[in-house]
Formats: sequence, structure tokens, C-alpha cells
Amino acid sequence: MAVAVRKATVKPSSIVTTITSLLQTPDSEPLKKFSCYLTPSLVTQVIKNTHNPHHALFFFNWASNPQPNPNNYSHPRSCYAAITDVLLSHSLFSTADSLLRRSNKLSDFLASKFINAFGDRGDIRGAIHWFHKAKASGPCALSCNAVLGVLVRANRVNLAKAIYDQVVKEALVEPDVFTYTTMIRGFCKMGMVESARKVFDEMRCEPNVITYNTMIHGLCKKGEMDGAMRVFNRFAESKSCRPDVVTFTTLIDGYSKRGEVQEALNCMKEMQEQGCQPNVVTYNALIEGLCLSGNVDEAKRMMSRMRLKGIKDNVATNTSMLKGFCMVGRSEEAIKHMKEMVSRGMDLDVKAYSVIVNEYCKIGKPSEAVSILREMVAKRMKPSVSSFNAVFRVLVAERKLEEAVLLLKNMPRMGCSPNFLSYSIVICGLCKVKGRMQLVEELVSSMLQSGHNLDATMYNCLLGGYCEDGDEEMALKTVYDMIDKSFLFNKDIYCTFVKELCAKGKVKEEYLKRCVDNTL
Repeated sequence: MAVAVRKATVKPSSIVTTITSLLQTPDSEPLKKFSCYLTPSLVTQVIKNTHNPHHALFFFNWASNPQPNPNNYSHPRSCYAAITDVLLSHSLFSTADSLLRRSNKLSDFLASKFINAFGDRGDIRGAIHWFHKAKASGPCALSCNAVLGVLVRANRVNLAKAIYDQVVKEALVEPDVFTYTTMIRGFCKMGMVESARKVFDEMRCEPNVITYNTMIHGLCKKGEMDGAMRVFNRFAESKSCRPDVVTFTTLIDGYSKRGEVQEALNCMKEMQEQGCQPNVVTYNALIEGLCLSGNVDEAKRMMSRMRLKGIKDNVATNTSMLKGFCMVGRSEEAIKHMKEMVSRGMDLDVKAYSVIVNEYCKIGKPSEAVSILREMVAKRMKPSVSSFNAVFRVLVAERKLEEAVLLLKNMPRMGCSPNFLSYSIVICGLCKVKGRMQLVEELVSSMLQSGHNLDATMYNCLLGGYCEDGDEEMALKTVYDMIDKSFLFNKDIYCTFVKELCAKGKVKEEYLKRCVDNTL
């Protein structure tokens, strides 16, 4: 009776805290007084609250055979699941395996945990090994779904199909909605919509919302809107589930990306008639479609209606507006809109800034574009290399070569490494200006050190630059390098320079023939 009273007066949460504290220095003696409190719930809580997996395992082993054991406590399946989760989360695979083998508690459910754990660490072989282990032990429906999920996430869809086909052929398990949906997702992910459709049509159970949405998304992504609508119509007639906001948003996005904005608007109308309310993602898809079709004013009105319904626009919404203004040549409105976004406290992302950088370049304002790049860096963003390249093009076109070279050299400090195109734009621009070949050679050296090799176009630029400077020695070296690499010569450069060198006896006759053969 005394024990019962004492148990009633002690809160389970305080027991968990006390035991967890004692486990910092594992010792079975202080734990003995808690034997009478052992329950599956208490054991599970202690295991989950113990940060050290070895301490958690110590407690698990003690609790399975405490001395004394007044209530004859033994671990149920939930406790084995808890300790397995802890051990696997710390990559103690062999320890968890050994524990389950000793206790003869390995089940399809626990094997699926191993499969997912191996999958999370990218160990496909380990995941498949555990699937075969589960298959040899008995029913393996959960393990089958787990291994298919791992393979699909790893883009190993052909391997997933092989296992799926084997399972179906040998009737190892009866595929359920999760099995089918996983395979449909995998095929759609890889653009194999016909294979996905085949699995969908052969389903022996009723698809659920996720199945329908996955199939519709795969078809929309491929631009097969007629097929997507057929699946949608079947979905709408289903008695077990109904189209949701994800379904309609996917269709609206699909139509918008195809430029079929009226169809997207019709979907929005049907969505609302069925009592399904659009969310910010739905509006964003429609606004993007309107902007891409050049209907920016309607997109603005749509954004106003969105706000009136209490749905707050986000960066994606406004980035679509920026793109729309730029597409229809309303640069000033795009720049004004960006400034309004900033004034509203909206954190612009790389995509939004990139739109404005490209627009400044398009209208011939590289200095403003560079200012945006510097603003991005100040906000700890990494501008894309394509944004830098857009700036290089306009700087070179306007003969602002010093600025281009400075920006190229500063790129790494701005969080972006130049790519081949970055070097090519600036180097070829410099080659067209007399007296800049020393700087060109410096940039070429930097480019080579960065792992980029010269192509035929850049070699021709170098040859043209040395021609402009009258540097016959370096021009000849460039010619020989191009011949060795079997690169084609630009005809104009060949006609204006190589022939002159041949006339002066600077190039051997056999090289002349090879040059002619390699002329564009």
C-alpha cells in the first residue's frame, strides 16, 4: 500500500527527468528504486530524452531485466521502436541489429526503419540488403514501401521498378496505395509519365489524394494538360476523396506555364465554385502566367484581389510582377516596384534582384546593375554568375573595359567564381582594343588556374588581338597552338594576317596548307 501511495504522488515527468539525470553516469544501483514505475510510456520517454545513445541503451537493457521487477515489466514493440530510432539516428547500425537479433524482435516495421536510415545516409546497398533481409523473414509490405521510397528519393527509379516488378510478379506483398504512389512519384520525377500512367491505370486499390495529385503534377510538368484533366475528371468523380487546393493549383500552374491563361482562370473559377479557396501559391501561379503572357495590368489586378481576400503576397508574387514589367518593356515600373518591395520591408531574394540586374543591363545601365550586385553582397547573398555575365556583356559593349576587368577580379570576393563565359566575354572584349594583350595574358593565366581551357573562339580572339598589336611572335605561337588542337581559324583573321606572315616567310608552307584546311 505504501508503494501505491508513493507512486500516486510522484509525477511521471519528474521521474523521467530524474532517471535521465542519473543516466549521465550509468549505474544500475540508483535506478533500482524506479523499478516499480516502469511502463512502456515511461521507458519510451526516457529513451527519447536521453541524448547519449549508449546511455539510452544502458537504460533499455536495465529496464528489460531490472532487479527487482515487482510488476513483471517487459518491453513491448513501441520500446524496441524507440531504442532502434535512437541507435539508427546515431548511425549505430550494428548495435541496433545485434539488439534485435538477440531479442528476436526483428519485424517488417523495424526493418523498414533500417532501410530508411540507410537511405538517409545515401547507402543504397545497405537499404536493399535490409529489404532482402526483411523479405526472407516473412511479410515485408512496409520494407517494400520503404526501399522503393529510398530508391525514388535517390533517383534510382529503374532499380525501384525492378524491385516493384519482382514484388508484383512473385506476389511477395499486395501493393497498397503507398506502393503505387511511390512508383508514380518516381516515374513522374524522372519525366517518365507514360510509365507512371501505366502504374496508375493498373492500380488494384483506390487512389488517394496524394496519388491523384502526384499523377496530375507529373502530367502538367510535361505539358500534357489534356491527360492531366482526364485524371482530374476521374478524381472529381471519386467517392473516397476530392480535389484539394494542391490539385487546382497544379492545374493552374500547368496552364499558366503553357501560356493558356484563360484555361488557368477557368480552373480558378471552378475551384472557388467548389468551395476550395486559393492560397498564395495558387495566386502566384496565375499571376506568373499573366505576366509571362504580357498581361501585366491584369496581374496587378489579380494581386489586388488577392490582398483584399486577406492573402499576403510574397517575394515570388512580386518577382513575377518584376518579370512582367520587364517583358513588356516597362523598365521604370519594374525598378519602382522593386523599391516599393524594399520599402515594405520585403526581403528580396536572388531571383528578384537578378531580374533587375538583367533589366539594368538591357537598358544600358551597367553601373546601376553593379550597384545592385553590391547591395546583394552587403545582404550576404550570392549573386548568380549569369547576372555577372549580363553586366560584362554591356560593359564590354560600351567599351568600359577597366570596369569589366575590375568586376571580374572582384567576383570571388563577392561570393561568385567566374565561369568560362565570364572570362571569355572580358578577354575577347580586351582583344579588340590595341595595347591590352598583356592584361589579356594575365586574365588567361587566371582562367587556366581556375580550371577553364581556351576554346576555338577565344584562340581566334587572342590571334586577332596579337594581330592588332603587331605581335607576330605571339600570333605565330597562337596559330601553332590552334593547329595542334585542331581548332578552326576565323577566315577574316586568317586572310588579314596569316597570309602576310607567309609572304614574309614567317610561316612554313606546310603550315599554310594546314591553316587553310582549318579555316572557318
